[in-house]
Amino acid sequence: MLLKENKSIIIFLQDGDKLTTNIMVSLGGNAILKHSDKGTAEEQLENTRQTSNVIVRLLENDYHICLTHGNGPQVGDILLAYDRSKETLPPMPLDVCVAQTQGMIGYMLQISLKNSLKTSGIEKSVVTIITQTMVHQQDPLLQKPSKPIGPFYTALEASKCREETNWTLIEDSGRGYRRVVPSPRPIGFVEQYSIKSLFDNGDLIIAAGGGGIPVIENEEGMFQGIEAVVDKDHTAALLASLLNVEILLILTDVDKVAINYGKPDQEDLDHLTVEMARKYLNEGFFPSGNMGPKIESTIDFLENGGKKAIITSIENVFDALDGVAGTTITPN
Repeated sequence: MLLKENKSIIIFLQDGDKLTTNIMVSLGGNAILKHSDKGTAEEQLENTRQTSNVIVRLLENDYHICLTHGNGPQVGDILLAYDRSKETLPPMPLDVCVAQTQGMIGYMLQISLKNSLKTSGIEKSVVTIITQTMVHQQDPLLQKPSKPIGPFYTALEASKCREETNWTLIEDSGRGYRRVVPSPRPIGFVEQYSIKSLFDNGDLIIAAGGGGIPVIENEEGMFQGIEAVVDKDHTAALLASLLNVEILLILTDVDKVAINYGKPDQEDLDHLTVEMARKYLNEGFFPSGNMGPKIESTIDFLENGGKKAIITSIENVFDALDGVAGTTITPN
């Protein structure tokens, strides 16, 4: 196999000079755990099996993939388990919980992908990298807890939590009180050279799950985990730029991006330029707790040399890549 450097992408030439396109795939949580699921291991393995079949079809269509994934439901379950057993077992900090989900989900994806590859007759290494995402110690977002995590609490339980911990809890949409943590922007990855080396070697990489384990460099220059959550799509965009991929594919639970979402005048969007995306974002059409980070991520990716970003559901992946489904965002 011959490798040639071509500005912002690496092109693999093989099998009669077929071109392989490098792509970053960011899986939403529903690719692993659906809203209607109880969360059993069997359910999650079945979901990852179905997701893996789609990923392998992408490989068969000449896409070389780096994969990342969400972990919202899983880290919430882990935090709940620790909360319920805190009289018996010491709770783990959030950075450790994110690491736990990376290992668990990585294993489920690895075994499912290897089985799908075997069924398709493809020999390819699948590697999960427990990834530490670097954030800036002076990021102002570290002082603004905003990302809801974990279980819901009653007002009485929330008051007790505030007394016993240093958590910030807020009322969440009338459903109860939840802990909120900072969500700083990613600036790099401790393992980025290993990720790039394996990706350039042709391996199928699973990296930075759940946005990665957030770490800072402390005053002594040592890495230190922090109580925060990094948005997975911001992480995916940064990793995609570092790997010089051509396409950022964000898979979520809607078929297309829309303005006035859920309202009578909802308008689905087939195509956006960076300028249009930023305009709608600034006008408040994409909320920070929903589509906002995805749009911000696609803008970052495209402004850093990416060719195309796509937001769609996993069911519409192939039509979206052909330009007949989903929402495509381009530089101009």
